[in-house]
Amino acid sequence: MSKKAEKTNVMRILDRGKVSYQSYDYSFTSALSGTEVAAALGKDPARTYKTLVTQGASKAYYVFMVPVADELNLKKAARAAGEKSIAMIKSKELLPLTGYIHGGCSPIGMKKQFKTFIHQTAVDQETILFSAGKIGYQVEMPLTELQKIVPVTPVDIIV
Repeated sequence: MSKKAEKTNVMRILDRGKVSYQSYDYSFTSALSGTEVAAALGKDPARTYKTLVTQGASKAYYVFMVPVADELNLKKAARAAGEKSIAMIKSKELLPLTGYIHGGCSPIGMKKQFKTFIHQTAVDQETILFSAGKIGYQVEMPLTELQKIVPVTPVDIIV
């Protein structure tokens, strides 16, 4: 009997929303960084996104998705969010705020929906990959499918 593929909360939300996606399990590897995950899955790091949670000067929270090999430009991020400044939240704040742990944070299924931005290159990609809400799992879909579940704004936010 074959082992049934594990479904994460993100996958269940996508199923409920009738959103088309592909899921990947890389839990059998030792991949930790986003670039290692992309390599383990044989995917282009330019199409593989990490999910970063920030807090603005106003104390509001924002989510930014950037390609795994790139770095979030905090000045551009603040400008996109209409904030004076933005800072990354501390790792220990992530779980109580979002319900996710570092390395398994997804823009889908957070405890509260925060304003979400994605680097503008996602618009040019046929599909993008990002965390399925648990370390060891990724989902892949067109940006337009993600936008059916989470309002995501494409903008220039990388260094």
